[in-house]
Amino acid sequence: MSELSGIPLTEEDVPRDPDVAPDETGDPFQRVAAYALVTSEHGLLLTQFNDQTHIPGEWGLPGGGLEEGETPAEGVHREVWEETGQRIALDRLVDVQSSHWIGRAPNGVVEDFHAIRIVYRATCREPRDIVIHDVGGTTADARWVPVARLGDYRLSRSWHHLSEAYLGRP
Repeated sequence: MSELSGIPLTEEDVPRDPDVAPDETGDPFQRVAAYALVTSEHGLLLTQFNDQTHIPGEWGLPGGGLEEGETPAEGVHREVWEETGQRIALDRLVDVQSSHWIGRAPNGVVEDFHAIRIVYRATCREPRDIVIHDVGGTTADARWVPVARLGDYRLSRSWHHLSEAYLGRP
């Protein structure tokens, strides 16, 4: 038991991607990222992952890794602009997600990956045509999606519960 927290530590069985053998170990890598659940009169703003990721073709929220010295709020504003060309107003923090797995990065390196995702609710008061400014990044496409059509999009594992968790729909 940790003397500081009083919470017993547990040995967690870290999930592995199917292509990672049980005897392969990865270098620890932690990524802190900020995302926004952006709504406007056009619906929900989604981004599609490209083939530089492990989940090409899947959809998620705009956002991404924080740069050194950047606050989560600064990072999410930058990421939404880079991936969609939209200016947003943050409403509130809605979730902090933590995922841990051992997997192979797109470059083939095995990583003991820990993702921390800070998720805000935001609005876009003046939605514009989508423009992906981050050429060479991991965004293949971005769209305003009517909430009723959310089920038509193949959401990534991180975001498959969007309609239930964030929009109050099953």
